[in-house]
Amino acid sequence: MEVDETGMVMNANDSILPRDCSEVSRDHRFEVRAGSGHARPGHTFAYDTAELEVEPCSRVTVTFVNEDDVRHQWMVHGLPRYLYPGGMFHLEAAGGETRTGTFIVPSDEVTYLVHCDLAQHMEKGMKAQLKVGGGSGDLWSVPGISGDRRRSGTWPVSPASIVFPAVLTGMILVMILRAVLSRRR
Repeated sequence: MEVDETGMVMNANDSILPRDCSEVSRDHRFEVRAGSGHARPGHTFAYDTAELEVEPCSRVTVTFVNEDDVRHQWMVHGLPRYLYPGGMFHLEAAGGETRTGTFIVPSDEVTYLVHCDLAQHMEKGMKAQLKVGGGSGDLWSVPGISGDRRRSGTWPVSPASIVFPAVLTGMILVMILRAVLSRRR
């Protein structure tokens, strides 16, 4: 791990292959910029790139440029834990700083979560996805990719779908309570 007052690179790996890879299939280099200047309407922060795509068993080098005055992170979750402690690769840069790190993805066709883990930064727009081999679909609520803030079909859906069952349950409980109390008299 590399760490100092200007930032951090955690779980970098440029040479140890995932168990399911016999060799590095391709080297990719990306520059990802972070800051409020990339935010979509309704958000505070963002990455300039909401989606990266690579082949299975690729070696991925990311140069993370923080254009804001506050600290930001670029974290990938779901990587193999036997190779990446906690299943993650992590870049962090103080305001105005740059960090570069490398990791190797396994052969699975998966979509990995990329985000800033500082308090409220992901919720305010710093979320992206890394697709390996076409990925396993889009993650929910990735700005510019898959809508805004919540999964389709999950709570809260609509007031009617919540109010009606609640009222019905309340009416049934009142009827049961009345029946129990009338037997006691």
